[in-house]
Amino acid sequence: MSRAALPPRLHVGLDNYGSYLGSDWERLLDLAVAADRAGVDTLVLVDHVVLGGDLSGYPYGPFATEPDAHWLEPLTCLAAIAGRTSRARLMTGVLIAPLRPPALLAKTAATLDVISGGRLDLGVGTGWLAKEYEAAGLDFAERGRLLDDALDACTALWRGGPTDFESPRLRFDDVYCEPRPAQPGGIPFWIGGDLHDRNLARLVRRCNGWIPSPTARRRDIAAGIERLDAALEAGGRDPGQVRVRIGLPSPRDEDAGVERSMERLAEVRELGATDFYVNLARACPDPDAAPEFIAGLGAAWRAAVA
Repeated sequence: MSRAALPPRLHVGLDNYGSYLGSDWERLLDLAVAADRAGVDTLVLVDHVVLGGDLSGYPYGPFATEPDAHWLEPLTCLAAIAGRTSRARLMTGVLIAPLRPPALLAKTAATLDVISGGRLDLGVGTGWLAKEYEAAGLDFAERGRLLDDALDACTALWRGGPTDFESPRLRFDDVYCEPRPAQPGGIPFWIGGDLHDRNLARLVRRCNGWIPSPTARRRDIAAGIERLDAALEAGGRDPGQVRVRIGLPSPRDEDAGVERSMERLAEVRELGATDFYVNLARACPDPDAAPEFIAGLGAAWRAAVA
């Protein structure tokens, strides 16, 4: 199956951080419910465990918050959202997986997948902030290898025990981690970030989706998709097994509404993208208007992909 045959999905990023919702975090759940009812396919939350005082190293422009801003843990929030929604998929985009012990991550994610009825996707990456690794007692220089351990150990534990696992950094044997995920093939992993050799190898070996860097240019994404597909085929995998998420295209007229964005879906789908992302706070800066915006976004999306 080619990637073009995959049904397109609409992702909406909800701010589980910062000042968009003030301190009334119940509104996060209310917006998730509104998106679920509007037909949004996937709800996305992002991750930081701690922040350092100096955030100037953020590689994608000005950082979204001050160091002392609230930043809710995404898997905990998604568990609450799971209890209030019924159909939208639940996703991290991305979770800094190496900061969590692999067995604990496997348990937490599987639990969330079970209670949500098999709706979890794990977008993962290594992050960029060394202070987070320092606070977790981990070596920032080892972050890529720690990510590999997390993905490999979770995959092994989700197959059912008794499970043995060994890497230069982690070893366990004769263990059981139940429940297993509700999704028969395990929880889909998405890799976030540039398509360097290590990420490409992760995608080919075990992942179901790619989230390019937020500042990636369209031609770079197109070139990355070509490289990804060639690597998947060389590795014996169908490119139709790996989805690709990009931002929903902006309308050519800055004053136009979201319906005009949908007019450009066909041109960006030709790149090989399958999933389209909208950050709610950026698209609708007034949180009081967000429920109405979400309803309009869902209607426009359904009309565009019908």
